[in-house]
Amino acid sequence: MTTHTFPSLIESHNTELENVALDLVHGLKIYEDDTGYIIGDLALSEGASPYKAVNSSPEDLDYRLLARAGLLVATEGEQEPVTITVGFPYSTYQRNRDLAVDFFSEAHNIQHDAATYGGGGRKNEYVRVDRIEVLPEVLGCIIAARNNEEYRRHDALFMGSLGYGTFEACLSTRGGVVQRTTVSCQGIRYAVDITMRELEKKHYLDLRTEHQFDISFQKGQIILNRRRMDISGVRTMALRRYYQDVISPALRSAWKDDDFRQPTKLVLAGGGTMYTELLDCFRDEFGEILDVEVVDDPVTAASRGYCLRSVGLAGNRGVAVGLDVGNAHTALSFKRIGSGGHSEYASEQQSNQEQQPVAASNGAGPDRQPARAEEPVRR
Repeated sequence: MTTHTFPSLIESHNTELENVALDLVHGLKIYEDDTGYIIGDLALSEGASPYKAVNSSPEDLDYRLLARAGLLVATEGEQEPVTITVGFPYSTYQRNRDLAVDFFSEAHNIQHDAATYGGGGRKNEYVRVDRIEVLPEVLGCIIAARNNEEYRRHDALFMGSLGYGTFEACLSTRGGVVQRTTVSCQGIRYAVDITMRELEKKHYLDLRTEHQFDISFQKGQIILNRRRMDISGVRTMALRRYYQDVISPALRSAWKDDDFRQPTKLVLAGGGTMYTELLDCFRDEFGEILDVEVVDDPVTAASRGYCLRSVGLAGNRGVAVGLDVGNAHTALSFKRIGSGGHSEYASEQQSNQEQQPVAASNGAGPDRQPARAEEPVRR
């Protein structure tokens, strides 16, 4: 399995750019209606005001461009059938799942500029999606975590995903997700906003966008008036307030005492796990009853879980893709499949539909038929 991440940022840019990036992932420039858009790392380095709407949908330009960028990187110009799994937070899942199926089922003729990384000029790549499945985001994290033998042997565990836009959590059992325990609330953005407002009381932030400021938030320092300023203290205060005001009340409301009978672990994923002060808040609240742990490579956990699901659906050929269009980073995981390309765990996931509350899926083709609302959407 191959995994890439890039910032979830776009900006329109019609100026020619040549040899400004090392490779396609760092030099993404895609055209939509003859307007060029720089994406990801290139938007950070060459853009003036890159952006992405928080919790955007497949109807929004930023989501569509980031998704096509993911398809472009995964297929690398090879016209192979694609099986893709994507996800959304519980709070937007119902609204977005059919929109995602419709979007990814389209024929994707992706025009991009290869000159940014020394690959020539404009190129057109055709991508055919044979099948699309849409899952709740935290389910992708569960699949990735339970692909690890350490977590697969547990009958029950709590799972949390600390994202920029949302925090998702639930109780995962061998029978599936306990729906009553699902939590979907504000993400790290809440703490970023507090930090920005605190700094603006005394400093001019030079018209930085929210996402540009988030880079400084992650590093714990910012450059103002050509001087480095340590903002780690303000960040710690903001993260603790975020936990106390948002996460803790949401978990106390959703998780009852009886839910703690079986689980011995709270497993966390997502970009928010990079903040040790936030992990300390979880351990302060749950440390006496649960082991609070972080999955390997937490930023890509959802995309890796999605990819495992795609591997189980893909058959014996093509590209299995897991795409997590996050609010801070877009994570892409993919695997080229030959004969016998299924992993044992992915096959197990497909056969027993472990952990799946509701999913939308699509075998793209002319005979698409809707299914009943309580079943996976087969199209």
